Amino acid sequence: MKISKTAGILLGIVLAVFSLGAYLYWGNTSIVTTHYRFEHTTVPDSFDGFKIVQVSDLHNTYFDGKLTERIKEEKPDLIVVTGDIIDRNRTNISVAAEFLERITPLAPVYFVSGNHEVASGVYETLRQELDRLGVHNLDDDFTVLEQNGDRLGLVGLADPLMIQEDDLIEDEYGTSDHVIQTALEELVAEADTDFTMLLSHRPERFELYTQTDVDLAFTGHAHGGQIRLPFIGGLYAPTQGIFPEYTEGFYEENSTSMIVSRGLGNSIFPLRVFNRPELVVVTLESK
Repeated sequence: MKISKTAGILLGIVLAVFSLGAYLYWGNTSIVTTHYRFEHTTVPDSFDGFKIVQVSDLHNTYFDGKLTERIKEEKPDLIVVTGDIIDRNRTNISVAAEFLERITPLAPVYFVSGNHEVASGVYETLRQELDRLGVHNLDDDFTVLEQNGDRLGLVGLADPLMIQEDDLIEDEYGTSDHVIQTALEELVAEADTDFTMLLSHRPERFELYTQTDVDLAFTGHAHGGQIRLPFIGGLYAPTQGIFPEYTEGFYEENSTSMIVSRGLGNSIFPLRVFNRPELVVVTLESK
């Protein structure tokens, strides 16, 4: 059967649209796992090989158990959630709670808030769910992990929007760097360990983290720049704007290192382009 030129063009357009749609669907639902090995002189010997899984910016995305299975495969010693597990525009605490309930048997889970938790208006309800599920909330708090007498500090910062809501000093980011740095310094001092890790939603505060005794920070928020282009990287990130500096991967300055997760979900812009959902896995190594 002979196909007319017009019909051929229309068929080509349909196939192109279908292929693009399939690619975008795959790119937004196919989770990639990124592994890091972090070696540091102050990592205690008992924590050599200690595996940390980072979940960030889930935004109520439902992966139908696939994310849980991916985490289970890694056999983590610790799971950290660095904010925006819910989305303020389509908040569904039950979806977040179901995911947390699935992962709490796998390893201890520690959480810090992101801007969407604070702006949702239902963070107190989420906090109650965290308590019920046994998730440790590290908003402006710390804990010390111990193994065979060795100690590792884990500190957490509440999202800066929390300070703004409390009517404290504001600057161009919405809160005072001085307030955040003081809080972080106090937490690190209270933890009082040779090796300290930080959970914080915001990567754009990296310069502030480098001014404290934080060895390794886990952050998210930037969504990998949402759309990533070869040789350019991410195009836009909240707070950082166009061509953001911190979008994904490993950064190091002075004695502080930072890992930025590209996150797993989307918020205002519904699509990721060349930027698959990311699960981060970090294995500590002592020198």
